[in-house]
Amino acid sequence: MSDKLIAPSLLAANFANLLPDIEMVNKSEADWFHLDVMDGVFVPNISFGMPVIKAIAKYATKPLDTHLMIVDPDRFIKTFADLGVHNLTVHYEACPHLHRTIQAIKSEGMSAGVALNPHTPISLLEDVINDIDVVCIMSVNPGFGGQTFIDRTFQKVKDLKDLIEKENANTKIEIDGGVTIKNAKSLIEAGADILVAGSFVFNSQNPFETVRKLKKETQL
Repeated sequence: MSDKLIAPSLLAANFANLLPDIEMVNKSEADWFHLDVMDGVFVPNISFGMPVIKAIAKYATKPLDTHLMIVDPDRFIKTFADLGVHNLTVHYEACPHLHRTIQAIKSEGMSAGVALNPHTPISLLEDVINDIDVVCIMSVNPGFGGQTFIDRTFQKVKDLKDLIEKENANTKIEIDGGVTIKNAKSLIEAGADILVAGSFVFNSQNPFETVRKLKKETQL
């Protein structure tokens, strides 16, 4: 059994009728739901917020991996915990007091994730890597689904894996953006633990089968 995780991103689901897509993820080999929260300020797009996550949580039978692409995320940490979020990821670029934010997330009983934009170097996490449960490497520029994968990501995964091993940390590596069957195995081989896939899953002919194929690719 693979310990690598697949997290379909509901940003690419059918917002006019979410329940079938939620049930598909529940029944599939996926491990987490990935939820992208965007505020139109930190990123040039607005997605969904608390009422939608509350509705998803009512039907989801797998953990909610919630990725905040918002300014001043500290305001809402308790709110997301109360909604039943399992892993809460904030952006390094949005948190001037990152250590404090990570501790606040953990104090609410959630795992703490930190996301890095494509241009943000891994080295900036050296001082907090032992406090972070998940590092989310953005393999596209955040804000929109369906973008082209940035090849530099492979090197960033290797650099992050080196840092985790050097610091003897237990941090998991998540890849978000442009993940497909073509690069899934290479990402796992580079050191990734969690693959987020949105458009590739939900725009496919058979999303259930697509998740199965992605999961198979993670089993090295």
